[in-house]
Amino acid sequence: MTTDLKQRAMDAFVDDHLEVAVDLYSQAIAVSPTNAELFADRAQANIKLKNLTEAVADANKAIELDPSMSKAYLRKASACMKLEEYQTAKAALETGASLAPEDSRFTNLIEKCDQHIAEETGDMQNEVSEEAPTEVVLQEVVQPETSVFSEVTVAAAPKPKYRHEFYQKPEEVVVTIFAKRVPAENVTIAFGEQILSVTIDVPGEEAYQFQPRLFGKIIPDKCKYEVLSTKVEIRLAKAEPIQWTSLEFSGQSAVPVRVISSATGSQRPTYPSSKPTKDWDKLEAEVKKEEKEEKLDGDAALNKFFREIYADADEDTRRAMKKSFVESNGTVLSTNWKEVGSKKVEGSPPDGMEMKKWEL
Repeated sequence: MTTDLKQRAMDAFVDDHLEVAVDLYSQAIAVSPTNAELFADRAQANIKLKNLTEAVADANKAIELDPSMSKAYLRKASACMKLEEYQTAKAALETGASLAPEDSRFTNLIEKCDQHIAEETGDMQNEVSEEAPTEVVLQEVVQPETSVFSEVTVAAAPKPKYRHEFYQKPEEVVVTIFAKRVPAENVTIAFGEQILSVTIDVPGEEAYQFQPRLFGKIIPDKCKYEVLSTKVEIRLAKAEPIQWTSLEFSGQSAVPVRVISSATGSQRPTYPSSKPTKDWDKLEAEVKKEEKEEKLDGDAALNKFFREIYADADEDTRRAMKKSFVESNGTVLSTNWKEVGSKKVEGSPPDGMEMKKWEL
């Protein structure tokens, strides 16, 4: 079935029926979700459709599944260059060139990336020399009421599986995706120069994808994320200390504002939005309250503690944890397989208590 869908997708791509090709590749991926070729080929179709962030995400998935596939790096670089993310594109090209040294396309594109990077570096140096801010603070920016959306009727988009919020500081943007009890191994996050790619793929559920082209550029190596019990928190390191008037880039985005102020630094930054200002202190307090309440649940807290240790453990440690916990009726949790592997683990009740077996 996968072979038939792939062939039909290739035929549609050749005939320039690109949306049909993407749909057929998606059907094939649903049948064979570990086939790297399908992701790489869908990336190519998305590039021609100018679905560039989707193309980068597809190429990243192909690379994850098959790190030796040179064309996946080429597809990623092509999409990143169109997004003007030349550093990310160059890194992908250099890896691809090492896998396919005979392919001259990699060398030619690396030269083009170097030219663009040199131009960007020169522009940035000129900008910094003209005006070097002593300190940057954020000001709230509210979009005018008479925006393009008041003139165009837009179809209602489907409600996303998880909601997200963001706020910013002079040096970083913090994105929060409110996804409860999601295992860390089911969360995949990648950073580009101006791309954030988030995939939450829990078995048995429809995968959640959030792949915005960001308002401004970031430093991928300095970005990080953490999967918590109630949310996924992502910290994007800004490439420039400018104010983002939105999280995502759009043709109507306002010009970034560089603000100089004599503020002491103790002032809490405000958060730009086209909607009424949110009470971020209240939102943060609510999230912390949820986390605290969750920890107070006896069995839930124990299970959460068990999962966190188990997720980072090696195979022997996991076997030891499962065996000791089950055989001791939940009173012993050992991580030493050599100690518990060859004998039955007896229960160890708390001081002042004793274990009893109930006959049914």
